[in-house]
Amino acid sequence: MKINVYVLCGGESVEHEISLKSASAIINSLNKNIYNVYPIFITKEGVWCNLGLWNKKIDNPEELITESSDNITHSIGQFLVNDYKEGEKNIIIPALHGTRGEDGTIQGLLELMDVPYVGNEVLSSAAGMDKVIMHDLFDKHNIPQTKYTSARIHNWKADEEKTYLEIEEKLSYPLYVKPANLGSSVGINRVENREELKEAFKEAFLYDAKIVIEEEVVAREMQVSVIGNDHPKVSLPGEFIMERPFFDYNAKYIDNKIIPVVPARLDPEVMDKVRETAVKAFKILNCYGLARVDIFVTDSNEIFVNEVNTMPGFTPLSMTPVLWEATDGTTYSELIEKLIDFGFERYEQKKSILRTRCTK
Repeated sequence: MKINVYVLCGGESVEHEISLKSASAIINSLNKNIYNVYPIFITKEGVWCNLGLWNKKIDNPEELITESSDNITHSIGQFLVNDYKEGEKNIIIPALHGTRGEDGTIQGLLELMDVPYVGNEVLSSAAGMDKVIMHDLFDKHNIPQTKYTSARIHNWKADEEKTYLEIEEKLSYPLYVKPANLGSSVGINRVENREELKEAFKEAFLYDAKIVIEEEVVAREMQVSVIGNDHPKVSLPGEFIMERPFFDYNAKYIDNKIIPVVPARLDPEVMDKVRETAVKAFKILNCYGLARVDIFVTDSNEIFVNEVNTMPGFTPLSMTPVLWEATDGTTYSELIEKLIDFGFERYEQKKSILRTRCTK
């Protein structure tokens, strides 16, 4: 019997369109002789729409977009009652990025549904999504990272001047200002002075009530993929050569002005250190399934963990599949199949854990 694969895509995040690109590539890669593939499009309002059994190739991610007059709760109920095939072998791939997709919320729903799914769980998703929490955890475990601080919107609105002064006392320009809970370089700005800091705060607070401010590190950014559950494997590091001062949204998804280099141009001992640090970060965040760890390497071979992406992009431009192809020859389709296997493995492990008190 075929395995039913439900691919969640779209969502309420500003990364909605990126999710559609990832989902399209995943859907196209799945062997339809092995899997029944059901795309579940989630509108920008959060309504779930089952697109039915999908057998054709997606040429344009917009083919996944549909409209619905339903509401969120009813649409999720419809999926559970009418669309999810209870009693058959099922797994869900949450090909969602950002808010309500990569932050632990959808993972919490899937845990309550008691269904197998691909990728990280509630804790790792939430901690990986919140850059402040992630920084704090890494600081506790002595993971090397750039100097940072954070700000909350209510404190900023109460006294902007005090907020800026506190940041300038802790950190030195240039700085990067980022929404705490967002990805794909949305809302991120590099600033060199107070006036630019003010403008960056205004933009970042459009996307989150908490932001992180980091000192700039003059370095190359390496990307490392880690996959697996209790015994994770790590890819070779890769890097992008780019024409921009930092890897922003347009460079990633619109301009195509990036060139992947795998393996990255590193001395062997530095490469080993980067890979070891990536696995440590994966384990500290309690990751399962997959993650992409972004690490800075300076000219003096110092390393700093930048962030961990618990549901990295799977677009044609994304580094994760490129890394595994270069590391051990794993194709895109094979990588997705491995992630599905990891999802089932982790589900069975959780099912073996007692939920009630054992009495003898």
